[in-house]
Amino acid sequence: MYYKNNIIKVNLPGGLVSAGDLLTILEAAENAEVEAIQFGNRQEVLFTVAENQRRLLGQALSAANILWELNADVHPNIISSYVTEEVFNQASWLREGVYKDILDLFDYRPQLKINLVDQAQTFIPFFTGNLNFIASDTSNYWHLYIRFPKTNSLYHWPYLVYSEDIPELCQTLEQVIFAHKEIFYDQPVLDGTRLLSLITTRPTAALPPPAPDLQLPAFTLPYYEGFNRYGTKLWLGIYRRDERFSVAFLKDVCQVCLKTRIGELYSTPWKSLIVKGIEMADRNLWDTVLCKHRLNVRHAANELNWQVEDLCDYGLTLKNDLVRQFNEEDVRTYHLCFAIKTKPKTGVFGSIVIRAQQPEALGLREEQFEILHTRDFNPNSKDFVSFRKKVNRESLSWYLIQLCNQFYELQSETAQVLSSLYVEEPPVAEPPLASLPAVYQCQNCLTVYDETYGDEASQVAPGTPFAALVGYRCPTCEAPQNEFVAVPSVLTPAL
Repeated sequence: MYYKNNIIKVNLPGGLVSAGDLLTILEAAENAEVEAIQFGNRQEVLFTVAENQRRLLGQALSAANILWELNADVHPNIISSYVTEEVFNQASWLREGVYKDILDLFDYRPQLKINLVDQAQTFIPFFTGNLNFIASDTSNYWHLYIRFPKTNSLYHWPYLVYSEDIPELCQTLEQVIFAHKEIFYDQPVLDGTRLLSLITTRPTAALPPPAPDLQLPAFTLPYYEGFNRYGTKLWLGIYRRDERFSVAFLKDVCQVCLKTRIGELYSTPWKSLIVKGIEMADRNLWDTVLCKHRLNVRHAANELNWQVEDLCDYGLTLKNDLVRQFNEEDVRTYHLCFAIKTKPKTGVFGSIVIRAQQPEALGLREEQFEILHTRDFNPNSKDFVSFRKKVNRESLSWYLIQLCNQFYELQSETAQVLSSLYVEEPPVAEPPLASLPAVYQCQNCLTVYDETYGDEASQVAPGTPFAALVGYRCPTCEAPQNEFVAVPSVLTPAL
């Protein structure tokens, strides 16, 4: 008999959960014949349950006072950078107690996405929420950047917000935004001033408008897997290639936590799990659990820097295929992260975004993709540039590798400029373009014309020399042919 699967979501506010609470969730899932769970991009727990087991599961979760949602995300999880504290960065004032005090003050269930992040880290995204609180340099005060629903633009709230005022301000903002959807939804220009005028209750403690605007730190994704030492203890990061954590494995994890008095576990937006506070003497217990369940904890770094939508088999398959091709070509991706989007409004973020265009939805003959990147290659930026449109599946990895190499060329040029300010070096002769295969690149949007492939979208046959084109225009930004320049191709595609 066929039973429909239902998606169960359990929020872990701030991305933290006690070992006892997680064990309760796992036991309820196991009794409902659930074999594996996943962690979502907003640090929540997700799993599917058969229709004939749904009621039993719901009763067990409700009896344990665990809030859950069925096939819905009406109340998005509050995400935080709490997981990074101690292991990835040492904040000046933002400590465990501050996070917990703020989370404990939420006496309502938010319907807007809320982010609480430290400005010194880049492991947790800054602006994937609707209400994005970013710790300032002033103790217990936060910047607030508002992204109204269904928009990508940000409005910088003109007051720093005191820690204890965050929950009350969130509730007030949510009420006003929902009551004035005609103003704040799908608007090309954010009306932040109008929102400010509608807020009748100001924060109880406010500073003058912060100036200048927050400066984003350069993005670096820490290696978040395996055993790592901090101080006199260890932390363990666990990543699963298929995003699935078996219930049996996680139950063993919880039991070891309880046995060794580790109170909490931490989920991450990279769909992984982190355990902190492991004593050196207890490492053998964790090794035993990993061996029992055959878990590998040393994946390649260029596999860990990907964001895929939750419960998206298509995106996950594409990611694994691209990672395999990156490994074959030994591609460097340090300081970059990638996102695969199959839906218009999802919370994935990346310095390079692969936007899937499904053929059945657009009447295309085959699946196609658009490759975008943020202008400064910082994934927390919202300023996107289209690198290439109408890319087929076979060419996708090749264009991505070209873009990666372009990023490192830009980094090298920047480093050379900076070094020239301090050290005078003799000029180095550039190799002639003719010595390398050449491609032609639009100076406006960086789209590449490769003679090997031509431009199918513009009806230019493969093998057509750039010089033979007449009246050619950039397929992305419509720039004329004379705004293309020849650049060395750093990688020629396999034929």
